[in-house]
Amino acid sequence: DAFAQVLDVHYDTIYRFAWKWCGNEANAADIAQLACIKLAGSLAQYRFQAAFTSWLYRLVITCAQDWHRGQQRHEHENLAEDEPDDDASRTEDQIYLMQLLEQLAVLGEGMKETALLVHAEGLSHAEAGQILGVSESTISWRVHVIRKHMNRSEARTGEVA
Repeated sequence: DAFAQVLDVHYDTIYRFAWKWCGNEANAADIAQLACIKLAGSLAQYRFQAAFTSWLYRLVITCAQDWHRGQQRHEHENLAEDEPDDDASRTEDQIYLMQLLEQLAVLGEGMKETALLVHAEGLSHAEAGQILGVSESTISWRVHVIRKHMNRSEARTGEVA
């Protein structure tokens, strides 16, 4: 019963972050399911040294990375299934998200996680650093590199920042 209550409160956060990680509904559901299974097995390891959501983000990131390594060749490509409403702007947003995720993947380890925690989740550099196990200055450097890369990318394609 207690675990069901934890899931009732935090499942939306788990799924939302998984979706932001991969940009695909079916993959996000798989990642969220893995995170819930891992949460059930590791909940006793939570030591109250950080906010529960910080610990939970780290758990979801680990599950997403594990899932990605094991399932890269099985990526779902169909965007139409992912967006049930036919709103063109939502589909454009999803395409833009997929392009951003691809660019972040090129930048190296930790960049995608940093961007998602700071920009998508709105966490401070200190909070993101605590979740990822790096210093606040490392997060600040990563954000700088990400912005620099995106500005160069926009300049190459002629888009306005």
